[in-house]
Amino acid sequence: MGGEFELNRVFDLDLQLLQDAALMIIAIFVLFLVASYFLFNPLRDMMEKRKNKIKDELDNAAKNEADAIAMKEEYASKLKEVEKEAEGILADARKRAIDNETRIVNEAREEAARILERARTEAELEKQKAADDVKREMVVLASLMAGKVVKASIDTTVQETLVDETLKEIGDSTWLS
Repeated sequence: MGGEFELNRVFDLDLQLLQDAALMIIAIFVLFLVASYFLFNPLRDMMEKRKNKIKDELDNAAKNEADAIAMKEEYASKLKEVEKEAEGILADARKRAIDNETRIVNEAREEAARILERARTEAELEKQKAADDVKREMVVLASLMAGKVVKASIDTTVQETLVDETLKEIGDSTWLS
């Protein structure tokens, strides 16, 4: 029966075993408190800080995204304004070019009219000069005829006949112009 006694003793709860178990439980509880104070609390604090940091970064990212969208819209509106301004500048340049073209064409027409008028005036002067030259020639011819008449001692009726014949040869229109 010696084996039974030992078997009872292993499963038998005696005071010493209970004290050792209680002391072990207290030691584990104290160890848990110490570990909690020195390990778990700093770990919880670190996890809370990390959680807050991640939350702040997400908030920052959302704010940055909203700022980027607003900035994109602002740049798009500014780009539209710049395009409108550029179109206005181009329209103004076209208008000035058309005005300049019109002015140049008008100046060219005026210059052409002045040139034509000058050419007409010069032609008129040349015509007048030619008519004056013809008249001078006629006067010279008349003088020569008069000289011949005097030499020939012809009477006045012959002189008048010679002058009339000369005039007919030259033409009445020359004297009239």
